[in-house]
Amino acid sequence: MLNFASEVAQFRGKVVDGTTNTPLIGATIYITDLKAITTTNNQGEFILKNVPAKGKFLLEVRYVGYTTYSVVVDLAGQHNLTISLSPSIVESAEVVITGSPFSSNNKTNSLSVVTLGKTKLAQAGGTNLVDAIAKTPGVSQVSTGGAISKPIIRGLGYNRVLTMVDGAREESQQWGDEHGIEVDQFSAARIEILKGPASLLYGSDALGGVINVIDDLVPAPGVHNGTFNSTYSTNNGLAASSLMLQGNDDGFVYRGRASYKNAYGFGYKNTTVPNSGFNELNFNGMLGLNKSWGYSHLTFSRFHTNIGLVEEGPDANGYYLNEEGAIITQSEAKERRLNLPFQDITHYRTALNSNFILGKGQLKTVFAFQSNIRKEFEESVQEPGLNLNLKSYTYDVKYNFPNFGQWQPAVGLQGMYQDNENSGDEFLIPDYNSNNIGAFVYLKRNFSRGAINAGLRYDYKKVNGKGLNFDGENVFTGFSNDFSNLSGSLGFAFEITKNLVLKGNAGSGFRAPNIAELGANGRHEGTFRYEIGNNNLKQETSMQFDLGLEYTAESVTFGLNAYANRIFNYIYPGNFNDETMPFQNEDGSIETLPVYRYVQTNADLFGGEASVDFHLIKSLHFENSFSYTKGVNRATDLALSFIPAASINNEIRFEPNVKGLADTYVKVGVTNTFKQARFDSFETQTNGYTLLDAGIGTSIATKKGSFNIWVTGQNLLNKEYYNHLSRYKPAGIYNPGRNVTFGIAVPFL
Repeated sequence: MLNFASEVAQFRGKVVDGTTNTPLIGATIYITDLKAITTTNNQGEFILKNVPAKGKFLLEVRYVGYTTYSVVVDLAGQHNLTISLSPSIVESAEVVITGSPFSSNNKTNSLSVVTLGKTKLAQAGGTNLVDAIAKTPGVSQVSTGGAISKPIIRGLGYNRVLTMVDGAREESQQWGDEHGIEVDQFSAARIEILKGPASLLYGSDALGGVINVIDDLVPAPGVHNGTFNSTYSTNNGLAASSLMLQGNDDGFVYRGRASYKNAYGFGYKNTTVPNSGFNELNFNGMLGLNKSWGYSHLTFSRFHTNIGLVEEGPDANGYYLNEEGAIITQSEAKERRLNLPFQDITHYRTALNSNFILGKGQLKTVFAFQSNIRKEFEESVQEPGLNLNLKSYTYDVKYNFPNFGQWQPAVGLQGMYQDNENSGDEFLIPDYNSNNIGAFVYLKRNFSRGAINAGLRYDYKKVNGKGLNFDGENVFTGFSNDFSNLSGSLGFAFEITKNLVLKGNAGSGFRAPNIAELGANGRHEGTFRYEIGNNNLKQETSMQFDLGLEYTAESVTFGLNAYANRIFNYIYPGNFNDETMPFQNEDGSIETLPVYRYVQTNADLFGGEASVDFHLIKSLHFENSFSYTKGVNRATDLALSFIPAASINNEIRFEPNVKGLADTYVKVGVTNTFKQARFDSFETQTNGYTLLDAGIGTSIATKKGSFNIWVTGQNLLNKEYYNHLSRYKPAGIYNPGRNVTFGIAVPFL
């Protein structure tokens, strides 16, 4: 019989400067697996309360100007631990928890993972969460103006990239071009990006990678605080604000947040794109317990947004016209109201995320419910044309066994049930339900200079699409499909010499076709096309090999990753033989749309990322990165569609020591995106371009925390350009022009 750990312990220690042995005041100590956090006092001492009396956990210590320190501690055998931190110009990467069931540091993690903290996300000046991470090497985005962005990892996106929120996979009709992720941008304290197949740990839809959105750890017992954030962007008048309150009463923890965004249409040069604005109102909260037996947190959120849909680009003279053929003026385009057509999206999410300490083992569970209500208003603001209601029930149960010597075994069971219902009088996908379940075993062994890991997983998924006759027309034909797969992974991390780590991973991936690929039959509003699915599609499977080399020293760091990914039965939409279909609008007019059909082929994707950061003096940083992906349709030996162009990012960052201020910086960045000359028959070439960015910011210490202020400028030269993955490119609509974002973060309580 399993017994919950009931002995209450306090883990004590001290943090000192490794050179002078003087105490470090205000250092932050974490045990992520316990959601435990505290800071050092005036003597450099710390106490972690409400932790188990025994068990091994990864402890992490951070202090500005010092290398981040992490070590596995035995709560039963180690007492009054003294931790020496080494002064450093560069802090090492944050602890990664996405890639495996066990929290691990960079030295013992074999997967290619990048982490971005709250400060860097805020300073990026993105209009949405994906926009803020899009310059990460290996990451790009399919964009639809300022409101909608979808992540692409190494050339794979949509249902091939899984987004995790509150520990649960997000389900929000993510198969669509114009469907962004339904996550409050202000709720992200850290983003972890896992690049490469993660089907072993997450199942279907993690074929290309995982975006893990992680909220803040709650404060230490007895601490209550809050933050007010506000930004304003000049390009589309985006005004965004968020208020957050949180606290910890002897292990009873809580957090509440409310956020609001409002923007008119984005612009380029002297043009504003009409009806490309949006507004967003979000509420989320958390209630939970942090005790010696572990933690249990109940999170809940309501995400609501209205997004204008742009149906036509400019005329031959560059002007946007209304239905009467008159020119839409700049002042009209900048009105903060949406015209038809527009989307109204409400996403409800609740999740119970727990970690129970069972003896020396850990039982981690996540149970979640989501409801995604997506309405598209095309002819009337009262009655939606397309009206989809997707309900998703997910569960994730993992058990981490007590260590057998150096071995760390884990097992997991995951599953999801979905039900989707059409309530409008226009249709794109059928009503359907699906049920999938997966189980895995995972084994990891740590060595003094690295680690090895291996795992095996089985998945089964069943999809039932329902037939539909509407007004005497057969819109959908019913179908029932089954998919199953056995996948595995093998990886290693090895410290060749001090600070030089070699990583390798071989993993297979799996993805069942989504409902649009299987059953679509209709006009996809906002995408300028008519889509037809294919219920005879097979599942996608892949095999990827990834090799990486990372070096971290006092004055230089570099990383190099290369990968090769073969995907069998790769699914993609194409317009073949210039097929078109007449489509009758509500007013009786006939519109001819290109027909896109879903087909399959075998495909290869290969490429890599490289980064070199120079830190020749303490206050000056020169950061550089390069990304490249090549996709090949093996049936034709031609290019795959929708592959991002290669890019180089360079940034110089100056961090002067200003009396009375902290974290002051001035940065200038240049993004060079190469010409995309490899494209499918229904795409067009995209020219290369160079964008200039800059930013400045500082922090003022107050009794209640740090008051932050920053200004970020993007595309400062106001370059007119098309991103190859922009959905507006076929309509002749450029990407956003110059944008300057002003931001503040004010602590209180």
